[in-house]
Amino acid sequence: MQAPRTEELSPLDISENDVIEAMKHITGYIDITPGDFKEIYQAAYTLAIKRLVNTLKAVHIMSSPLFVLEQDMTLVQAVALLSAKKISGAPVAEGEGKLVGVVSEKDFLKEMGFGATPSFMQIANHCLSHKGCMIGKLHNKTIGDIMTRPPITGTPEMSIGTISTLFSQRRINRLPIVEADGRPVGIVTRTDLAHSLTVLAERSKP
Repeated sequence: MQAPRTEELSPLDISENDVIEAMKHITGYIDITPGDFKEIYQAAYTLAIKRLVNTLKAVHIMSSPLFVLEQDMTLVQAVALLSAKKISGAPVAEGEGKLVGVVSEKDFLKEMGFGATPSFMQIANHCLSHKGCMIGKLHNKTIGDIMTRPPITGTPEMSIGTISTLFSQRRINRLPIVEADGRPVGIVTRTDLAHSLTVLAERSKP
């Protein structure tokens, strides 16, 4: 899987417009003393960060090509693949490649009868206290039986600011990025987002 292309990002550049907008935020007469300049600079810096976050797009940070599961795949097969890839979930596509859902650890846990976020000790306690562990329920089911649908998706032009808000509001950990025809072209995970924001912070230092 290709790493997010954060190396394409340019260093933060405070534009003249950022400075003008920052000055508009400061009330009263402006006498350019060192203290005043610092206040203007800090306001302009904040505006520049906001502009950059809203300018950086999903296409700049998404991982591509992405790993996709098929909806008729058995859960046994899916778990083996997810385990081998060392990931906790993936988009799900139908035969023609169109995205139809997303499957994650939460979907497996719900199917086993747990809530969305049980602790390891809760799972271990149940499996050790019962003759048949609840994971046995998964043997005869497919990805299509448990996946979350319809999938929450983004577009290549979606800003990382919007993606961050979407992650928070919808409580998701990954966002498949799709073209207009519904075919997935990449994925943005919380790790991708956190990495891009860290890179921005480093490159934004005066």
